[in-house]
Amino acid sequence: MQALNTYLDTHKDRFLNELLDLLRIPSVSADSAFAKDVARTAEFVRDALVAAGADNVEICPTPGHPIVYGEKIVDEKLPTVLVYGHYDVQPPDPLDLWTSPPFEPVIKKTKLHPEGAIFARGACDDKGQMYMHIKAFEMMMKNDALHCNVKFMIEGEEEVGSDNLGPFIEANRERLAADVCLVSDTSIIANDVPSITTGLRGLSYVEVEVTGADRDLHSGVYGGAVANPINVLSKMIASMHDENNHITIPGFYDAVETVSDAERTEMNKAPFDLEYYKNDLKINDIRGEKGYTTLERTSIRPTLDVNGMWGGYIGEGAKTVLPSKAYAKISMRLVPNQKDEEITELFRKHFESIAPDSVTVKVTPHHGGLPAVTPTDSVEYKAAAKAMQEAFGKAPLPQRSGGSIPIVSLFENILNVKTVLMGFGLDSDNIHSPDEHYGVFNYYKGIETIPHFFKYYAEMK
Repeated sequence: MQALNTYLDTHKDRFLNELLDLLRIPSVSADSAFAKDVARTAEFVRDALVAAGADNVEICPTPGHPIVYGEKIVDEKLPTVLVYGHYDVQPPDPLDLWTSPPFEPVIKKTKLHPEGAIFARGACDDKGQMYMHIKAFEMMMKNDALHCNVKFMIEGEEEVGSDNLGPFIEANRERLAADVCLVSDTSIIANDVPSITTGLRGLSYVEVEVTGADRDLHSGVYGGAVANPINVLSKMIASMHDENNHITIPGFYDAVETVSDAERTEMNKAPFDLEYYKNDLKINDIRGEKGYTTLERTSIRPTLDVNGMWGGYIGEGAKTVLPSKAYAKISMRLVPNQKDEEITELFRKHFESIAPDSVTVKVTPHHGGLPAVTPTDSVEYKAAAKAMQEAFGKAPLPQRSGGSIPIVSLFENILNVKTVLMGFGLDSDNIHSPDEHYGVFNYYKGIETIPHFFKYYAEMK
C-alpha cells in the first residue's frame, strides 16, 4: 500500500482544492431556489467519477433531484462494494451565526483540529466524506490496486428524506447488486480514538398546525376570550414529556429494545468528558431522560424534539395580534424495534386527543426511517475494523450513533446487503449547524483508510 500513500502525498493539495470547489456549490435540496445548484453539483460528482476512472457514469433523473451512478467492474468473480453518499446539504440558516460564509470554504485551526478544519456547509455532511471515496477510488485505479468491484450511488435528496431513492433502488436491483454497502456519513469518537458505527436511530418527522379563529384577531378585543394557537401549541408540546423527561405518548415505548446491563457498561467505557461536553456547547448542565447517561440518551433511547416553531407576528416592532395559526416541526428519533410509520400514527392520535375544543389540529408526516443495528462479527465489519486499525494504528471501538440514516434499512430490505458505517467526522463538527466543519486530517485519513477496506474485504470474502 506504499504506492497509495505516495500517491496521496503527491496529490493531497489537489484533492483538497477539488473538495473546496465542490463545497462552493450551494446544493440545498430543501429549497427550490437552489435547484440549479443541486443539478450543478450532480454534474460535478459525475465529472469527478469519470476523471477517477469509473465506467457507465450517468446522472439518473428522479421526480426530485438526480442520483449519480458509476461503476468499475474489474472481475465478476470479485466481491462488489456499493458506495453510497449524498451531495445535497442542509440549509445554512441562521446565516448570522456563521463566522465565515457557508459556501465560501475556509480552513481554520481549532483545538480539535490543530492541522486545520474546512469550514463550509456540507464539509462533513456529506460532501467531504462522500468525496473521500471518489479520491480513494482514483488512488486505487491509478495504482492498479482496486481489489473489489465498485459501484457508486450518490444521491441529492438525503437531507429531505430520500423519497425517490427507494423507487430507484427497486427499479435497479440488478444494476445495484452488491455484496456490501459502504457509507461514510457518521463519526468517530476522536481523531486518536477510531470507532465504527454499529447502530443508528430511526426517524419520524412531522409538522403540526394548530388553528384557532379563521383570521388574526386584535389581542385586546379578543384576548382572554378566544384560544391563542401559540399558547395552546406550547402547552401541548410541553405535555409530551413528564418530570423525568419521559415521552408521554401512549404506546411510544412498547417496542423499544431493552439493552442489557453488560452492553450499557461497555458503551459507557467510550472516552467521554462531561465537563468538556458542557463547555463546548456553552451550557451549564445537561438534561435528558432520567436513569440514563449522556452516551445512552444519544444512542439507545428514543427522543422527541421540536425542530422549529412559529406563528403570529415576528417582524420588527410590535403588533398586538392574536394569531389564527401556530406551527411546529417535530422529530422523533427511534431505536431498534420501533417502526417510524407506527410511531407517526401514535403521535397523530395523541396530538389530536390532547387538543382542546377551542382549536383544530392537523398533523402532516414528512419523512421517516427505520433504526438499524449492524453485527460486529460479520466479514464486513471485520474488514472495516482491520482497515481502520491499519490507518490509525489502533483497533476501532464499536459505537451506536444517535443520528439516522434511513437508507441502511432500505439497502438491507431491497438489495439484501449489510451496510458498513465507516465515517470519519467528529460529533463536534457542527453538522446541520452554523460553522459546520471537517478536519483536513479526517479527510485525508478517510482517503487513506478506504483502500485498506477494499483489500481486506476481498481477502476475507
